Amino acid sequence: MDLNYFLELAINGALAGLMYSLVAMGIVLIYKSSSVPNLAQGALVMLGAYVVLAFSSGIGVSIWLAIPLAMLTMGAVGMGVERFALRRLAGRPIVMILMMTLGLEIFLSAIAMTVWGGTARPLRLGISDDPLFLGPLLLNRTYVIGAVVALVLFAVFVAFFRSRSGVVLRAIADDYTASWSVGISVERGVALSWAMASMVATIAGVLWGSIQGVDQSLAMLLLKGITVAVLGGMDSLGGAILAGILLGAIESVAAGYLDPLLGGGSRELVVAVVLILTIMIRPHGLFGRHDIERL
Repeated sequence: MDLNYFLELAINGALAGLMYSLVAMGIVLIYKSSSVPNLAQGALVMLGAYVVLAFSSGIGVSIWLAIPLAMLTMGAVGMGVERFALRRLAGRPIVMILMMTLGLEIFLSAIAMTVWGGTARPLRLGISDDPLFLGPLLLNRTYVIGAVVALVLFAVFVAFFRSRSGVVLRAIADDYTASWSVGISVERGVALSWAMASMVATIAGVLWGSIQGVDQSLAMLLLKGITVAVLGGMDSLGGAILAGILLGAIESVAAGYLDPLLGGGSRELVVAVVLILTIMIRPHGLFGRHDIERL
């Protein structure tokens, strides 16, 4: 076996996995803040990328100004989702909220198809296509930048959840009724978590859109994001980072060696197997909190 080839696959895969962690991070933020499993994160990633294009190509502002403008816009979208779609479901069975987020995923994807069509659009960040050299290994520059962004956001959110506002969000996730009883605005806290997740989704959409173009296929990142979130633990930001690295490396190495034999498709197979095995063997993930209820 060519060791350099193996290492190149594993390292590039781990870097791509950190970019998967950006999608998973939005799922974890909402679950960690409100105990809501969010199946709309893929559509938010896609919509965030389209909003960046709307500002940069449609209005003509610089891409580096379009990104923060899109993040603010998507933050407002996230708060709107909580206000108009989820608030009236507070206290209802979790399956109803889960179905609502799935409905939002389908609705936002349909809106994007109606407004922007199905043709992939390029999103250029000015990142060179030339690889970075790590000795004999070639690394994708966008993956490296995306990995650094994911680690920076991880540090930011870890600090946030140690602040007063972060503790309030954790209290909301633990018990809505108790939070209401001590004067915590549950609605405002849940809206904040959706706003943060939508802003993170925009960053993920920009990075992945610069690699594969912006179209409805960006919403398919939901499967990678959910797998990373479940593997790492639905309420663990650190788990999302480590699980992203693990999934990305396994996926890349498997694709590098199995695709020539199988004719492709091994990436999706690996993701599905990891998700199924995690749910069967360790449903709370590698680092998720395992709550035990006494009867």
